[in-house]
Amino acid sequence: MKFENILHRINGFGRFQKMIMVISFIGRFPMPCNFFLNNFIGAVPSHHCDISSLDDGGVFGNLSQEEKLLVSIPVRQDGTLHSCQMFAQPQYHLLQNSSTVASIPTVPCQSGWVYDNSTFKSTLTSEWDLVCEHRGKNKATATIFFVGVMFGAIAFGSLSNRFGRKIMLLVSYVFGMLFAIASAFSTTYMMFAVLRFFTGFFLNGIVIVSTVLTVEWVDVEHRKLVGVCDSLSWTVWNVVFAAIAYFVNDWRWLTISISIPIIVAIATWRWMPESARWLIANGKLEQAQMYLSKCAKINQTTESGGTLNIETLAGIIVTDKKDRTYSYLDLVRTPNMRKLACRTGLLWFCVASSFYGISFNITGFGLNIYLTQFTYAMIEVPAKVSVYFLLDRIGRKPIMVGALGMATVCLGINIVIPKDMTIVRTVVAVVGKGFSSSAFATLVLYSSELYPTVVRQNGMGYNSFLARLGVSVAPLILLLDDVWGELPQLVLCCLALLGATTASTLSETRNRYLPETIEDVEEHS
Repeated sequence: MKFENILHRINGFGRFQKMIMVISFIGRFPMPCNFFLNNFIGAVPSHHCDISSLDDGGVFGNLSQEEKLLVSIPVRQDGTLHSCQMFAQPQYHLLQNSSTVASIPTVPCQSGWVYDNSTFKSTLTSEWDLVCEHRGKNKATATIFFVGVMFGAIAFGSLSNRFGRKIMLLVSYVFGMLFAIASAFSTTYMMFAVLRFFTGFFLNGIVIVSTVLTVEWVDVEHRKLVGVCDSLSWTVWNVVFAAIAYFVNDWRWLTISISIPIIVAIATWRWMPESARWLIANGKLEQAQMYLSKCAKINQTTESGGTLNIETLAGIIVTDKKDRTYSYLDLVRTPNMRKLACRTGLLWFCVASSFYGISFNITGFGLNIYLTQFTYAMIEVPAKVSVYFLLDRIGRKPIMVGALGMATVCLGINIVIPKDMTIVRTVVAVVGKGFSSSAFATLVLYSSELYPTVVRQNGMGYNSFLARLGVSVAPLILLLDDVWGELPQLVLCCLALLGATTASTLSETRNRYLPETIEDVEEHS
């Protein structure tokens, strides 16, 4: 007997499954908030060299503040003060003639910087002067966080496969919250970077564990609904995060504001069941029977024909060798599993790097940072709803290829649109974000259906690892604008195209039962 047959008899999408979806939805609040946190706490306010030390010496006399800046800091062609350079000595003649600025020697800022606090009360940038020659450190904070996420994916994929989904979900909640709050009290840049690494490490367990746990409890017909709802939770909390960031403009308080609500997720965790599939796969038949009976009771169904007795559960063939421990090596031991791992891994890397490359570039089009973040989040709603209606009509594979193909087109268009057309460029970027969001929403469900139960959590951990590698690279890709202004867009465009090509080589999973064993993959791929 297949596990799906048991689910069908006790209702594979009743109150029990909806309870799991709600708990998962609540628990995902910290994910988008932390993933996009650096867009705000790492924002770079307008800044210029601090000339107060010169003023202390009385060299400026009775000059106004505007005049002091004019004689001390060069002005760019657009009329703004230079951010990283100042004159070695005050140039008083510029009060009468500013046309000779180009010939005047300059030096780097000697006494730090002055920041515009009209939008942000404080940021990492103003806290530790992460500008000019230290600009890379600012982007590095996001990269460090996602390196933690990357290693967390591997760790929690393996640990939840060994110790269970439920307990590792609690570990993610508790330690993710503790490290996130601790990072808000950092006194040095290095301390903040280390704490953000561990925040990412533990928080990533939330998404990879809850995704698999939810999918393993629902029937075939409702897997697409679960996948899309899980993805929409990201969108909803992303919109909420944009509002929180608007009202909380101090980086420390913003970090605390998005960390404290994890307490709610911890409180609801007690009602989250363990995966019955995992329990059966690991020979824990009594516990599996208990959860399945609880499911039947909550769903108000009556078991018949001894559906939930130990003998029936023992007859579900989940593994060829009882008590065998599966590891990441099982992803590459056999030919078809090896091909699957290579293709899905590359696909996750491409989708993540292009999706987050667009998402992190919220200041790259010259519009309001909060409005751009809000629009980027809202475009995901129609994108993911459309995925729900298309998943069973055209299948997972066509959606992946089509969405990534259209994201490629949007990224390519923005390469040739002039930079002064900020509104047009933003609209194209938002549309591209929508298509990349559709691809991501499909990919999570698609991958969980491709991998067998015995290594599904390992497979999701491995894929998440490569996705976070792509996310870690995304901030660094945006730094390529120092080489050529459109180079980041070109790189992201190529990655999206590579992802579309890779997706076209995968098999379709529409209306198929979840594979249980590696042998299932080898025989049917």
